[in-house]
Parts: sequence; structure tokens; C-alpha cells
Amino acid sequence: MDCHSPGQGLMPASFKVRVVPLDGDDSATEEVLDPDFGEAAIGRVAPVDSGLWWIILLRAYGKCSGDLSVQERIDVQTGIKMILKLCLADGFDMFPTLLVTDGSCMIDRRMGIHGHPLEIQALFYSALLCAREMLAPEDASADLVRALNNRLVALSIHIREYYWIDMKKLNEIYRYKTEEYSFDAVNKFNIYPDQIPPWLVEWMPNKGGYLIGNLQPAHMDFRFFSLGNLWAIVCSLATADQSHAILDLIDAKWSDLVADMPLKICYPALEGQEWRIITGSDPKNTPWSYHNGGSWPTLIWQLTVACIKMNRPEIAEKAIRAAEKRLARDKWPEYYDTKGARFVGKQAHLFQTWSIAGYLVAKLLIANPSAANILINIEDAELLSVFSWALNANQRGKRSRKGPKQSFII
Repeated sequence: MDCHSPGQGLMPASFKVRVVPLDGDDSATEEVLDPDFGEAAIGRVAPVDSGLWWIILLRAYGKCSGDLSVQERIDVQTGIKMILKLCLADGFDMFPTLLVTDGSCMIDRRMGIHGHPLEIQALFYSALLCAREMLAPEDASADLVRALNNRLVALSIHIREYYWIDMKKLNEIYRYKTEEYSFDAVNKFNIYPDQIPPWLVEWMPNKGGYLIGNLQPAHMDFRFFSLGNLWAIVCSLATADQSHAILDLIDAKWSDLVADMPLKICYPALEGQEWRIITGSDPKNTPWSYHNGGSWPTLIWQLTVACIKMNRPEIAEKAIRAAEKRLARDKWPEYYDTKGARFVGKQAHLFQTWSIAGYLVAKLLIANPSAANILINIEDAELLSVFSWALNANQRGKRSRKGPKQSFII
């Protein structure tokens, strides 16, 4: 766009089928794929999540089919490395999280998620783990694997420590001191306590918690984003205790997050002046519609995988039963509107493939829970050891010169 190209390793978000004449024969044609890397997208936003999903699903295909020949192909190995190099490239950022623009994931319109949105970080962590499994062992990949391991450790520490919110953490933020200039500052991101939104004080249950939507200097996005939290459970980015707490919160706030149709893409919706400023008065993302607090049936399958991993399938079964009351009757819409998901979305496409697929996958996983293992990442024992060491060093408030025995750099 405008004589500029993004970095190599970007995965197209979509393809268009174009019919072209065969060379030397005007009477014959063939179909070719035209990839869209964002140059034709609304807002011209490059997709960040598509490459991460490709790595995750590539591993899932190998585990499901037993056919590892695809991921071992030279061109596929090259593709994995290109995506990793793009994501692991050095930049100006102080944090291990990926810095992205607004609209670069499932929420592909302006919704105030620019920066370090949780959804991207969860997919990034999952893709790193999956890529590490699939990369062919060779000398040329040694530096890449080392950088990958370093990022996994740093990312897990960062998300678990600074994105987590529950009643205890909320009270800590409420009592934060600001303008702390030191290495052992408690309020590292200079978060002002007045940022705590009034709705959250009443909404947060005594039992349960979640990972916030975004974190930047002097800014915390306290909205609950479903996909990011669910995938953090699936890929073990969240700890076991945090994962159970997230499911506890979903169960406790069922009327807000599920209601008549699972599952809210985010909660709460942006309204009033906040909606006008953050979305630019987007007529598609009006309050409690589409990406602004709309309910998306396709998210049932991610909820189901998360529940199976934590051995709590009853929560997923309850959501599936709620969906079954309306989905087929409503002709499988893309999304639902209103706070309680009472209406089919005002611009929702019907017979939507991923609404149907999400329901079918959820049903099949409940019938055969072991199949969820193709998507689940179990926490790495070495990473857990390094994480524990780093956390203890951090709590002591000192920058230790001695590192762990494992060959990780933090």
C-alpha cells in the first residue's frame, strides 16, 4: 500500500477466486487465488492472528491425522520460520507482548484494542508452543528456537502477573501509588486507581477472575474478552488456578456473558461518548452489537475445549443447550444483538459456516473429550521451573545476576 509492504511472514486473512485465461489458449480458463494481506481490507489493517492460527491448526492436523508429512515439507517449515521471525523481531517495545494495531484479529474493526490485546498474546503463546513442536531439528534453527524459548518464558510471566485481575488484585490497584521511578516499583505501568471503572467494582465476583483485555503504560483495558481468556486456558498461558477462576467467573456471570445465546465477544459494550470516541461512531459496532458486546455462537467450541481441559464439561454442556434452543430455528446467524442476546444481529449473515462449525465441533468434543488434545498445550515443565524462579526473583524486588540452570535468557 502506497509503495510500502509489510514484513515477510504475514499470512493472508482471506482469498478471492479469480478466473483467468490459460496462456496460449483464449478459450480455456483456470481459477487462481488472490490473497488479501490487508491491502483490500476495511481500514487496510493487516491480519496478525491468521498466521498464528495457521501454526496452531497445522499442529492440530498432524495430531489428528497422524500425517506429519505436511508440517515436515520444506515450504511449510519455511512458512513457520517466516511467521516466527516476523513475530520475534526486535523493536522499540519494552514488553514481550506483541504490539499490534486496532482491528488486527477477530475484532477487525476499531474497538480500542490497539496495543497489546489479550487475544493476540494468547494465540502468540500457543503458536510458539506449537511451532516448537513442529520445527525440524537443524543447526540453522537453533537461534530461532532459543529466541522462541526466551519469549515463552517472558510472555508467560508478563501475562500471568500483570494481566490478571480478581477482587484481591482490584483492591491492590485501588491502593496503588503512582509516579514510582525505581526498579522495584509496585505500580510498574503507572496505572492510576481512578481508571477502575465503576461497573467493575460491582461486577467482579468474590470467587473468580480473568485476564484483562489490554495493558500499556498508564492504561488497563478492564473489559472481559472471551476468546483471549478461553485460549489462555487452552494453551496454558493462564495458570491452573487462573484457568479455574476464569471458568468460575463465566459461571457466576452467566446472565451477562451467555444469557440467551453464548458467547459475548466482550463485556461490557462501549456506550455513549466512549463509543463515539473509541469506535468513531461505527454504525456496525453500536452498543451490544457485532464486536461491541455482541454474542457469537462460534465461540462455543473454544469454550468447550477450555472446559474439557479443566475437567469442567458441565459448563460447556450448559452453553450448548442454550444455543440449541435457537441456533437452527434462527438459521445459524453470525452473531446476536442486545445485552441478553435476544435478537439476531441486525447485519448478521445467516447460515454462517463458522456458527455451524462451532456448534458441531462443540458437540463432537463433548461426545469425545479426548479429541480436544489436538488443540491443548500442556504447560512445559522447564518453562514452569524458569517461571517460578523468575517470579521469586521479582517478588524479592532485586535484579538477580544469577539465572536458572536452563538455557533461557530473561
